[in-house]
Parts: sequence; structure tokens; C-alpha cells
Amino acid sequence: MKYNTQSCRLVCKKELQPGIYDFTVESREFASKAQPGQFAHLLVPGKTLRRPISICDADPEEGTLRLVFQVRGEGTELLSQLEEGQTVDILAPLGHGFTAGDPSRRAVLVGGGIGVPPLLMAAKPFGKNATVILGFRSRDAVILKEDFEKAGCRVILCTDDGSAGFRGLVTEPLRKVLEEPKDVVLACGPGPMLKGVAEEAEARGVPCQISLEERMGCGVGACLVCACKIKKADGEEAYLHVCKDGPVFNAEEVVF
Repeated sequence: MKYNTQSCRLVCKKELQPGIYDFTVESREFASKAQPGQFAHLLVPGKTLRRPISICDADPEEGTLRLVFQVRGEGTELLSQLEEGQTVDILAPLGHGFTAGDPSRRAVLVGGGIGVPPLLMAAKPFGKNATVILGFRSRDAVILKEDFEKAGCRVILCTDDGSAGFRGLVTEPLRKVLEEPKDVVLACGPGPMLKGVAEEAEARGVPCQISLEERMGCGVGACLVCACKIKKADGEEAYLHVCKDGPVFNAEEVVF
């Protein structure tokens, strides 16, 4: 498979919350090819390994790609220091994203923390047919709520400390939402959250797709850094790459 890199101009930079940055970069090719749930691999000046950043949204007409990330180390700290007008070397779009299907279906999207951004592009086609459950540590960590609402989605906000929205885990409102018939659940976030979401969906027979978060090296399946355990159709277990075979998998395939 051929992977394409481009030097993309940063046309808009925002800090959504302390340490969480929202980049819009120019690339008509990437914007036209990107699918919900895919990611981009950004080259950090002075570093060998790129940093994987989920694609939050794409606008083919404007030729832009939106990337939202959190500063978690030296590499993302350096990326956050880029200014509008500068360029960043990007390898994209990578991985297999969500298979959302018919947008008239009744969808539930569940995101936790920095796992929220890749769900925006997936939610927009569903519009009013989507219920979006967002979980954060506190009010100060909440991002993109207004973006989902602007897309017409019903949004349920959860925080660990109760400083905004419902106090508790995302699985609690999910349980209530799934009391009404739903066609698909899409989720992205930390492992324990994904496990809980998968269990709730399975208990009600609702198809569920989850996007796994793993450390990555190459981003194209050449190294073994992001291996994850998968249960095959015959019941045997195997290891696949989150970057190349995922990051989105059917929930019943994943061995937590």
C-alpha cells in the first residue's frame, strides 16, 4: 500500500482547554480521502517517530483537515508550539475507521476524554438520529460538546466529579439510552470505558464498534508496538496491529 506524506500549512490553531489543541491544516487530498475514525501521523521537528493524532473532522470543499490532540509528552508539546502559517509534515489518512452505514439508523456514540474528537466526524451524518454520550474528568476538560450539538445530535455530558452534566461513568446513561431500540454503538476512549460500553451493547444485542488507543511507532503496521489481541471467528486468538488493522474493531473481536 502506498502512503502519502504532505507538508500541510496550519491555518487555524485553538486551545480548547488547557493542554488540548485544535489544529486545522490545509490538504485537499487528505480531506477528500479521510474517513471517520482514521488518524494522521505528524512529524515532530527534531524527533524520529511521528505522533498519531485522530482525525476530528474533514472538509473536502475547503480542503482542510481538523486534528484535536492533548499534550502528553515532549512530542505533543513541540507540536502544540507550532503557529498558524507554519507547516507540518503529515502522513494520512491511516487505519480503518468506523463503518457507520445508513445515517438514518439510530446511533449511539460514546467518547471518553481525548477519545471524543474522532467521534465528531462519525456523528455528523447521523445528526438528530445520534445520541452522543461524552465523559470527562471535570468541567475543565470538556471539549467539542457544542460541535456535536451544532450537528443536531442529542448530547449527554458526564463528568467524574459532577462539575458538569451527569456525575458518573458513561455506561450509566448508556444503559438507559439502550432501553430504547438502537441500531449501532460507536465508541472511542480508554480501555476500561470501551470494555464497559462493549458489555452493555452485547447484553442488548446491539452491534458495537470501538476505536482502540495504543502507543504507535510507525503507524503503518511495520513495527510491533501497537499489537492488540483479537478473537477470530473460529474462536482462536491472534494479534493484530491497531494502526493498520484498526484502530476501529468490532467490539466482539477484542480481547480486553
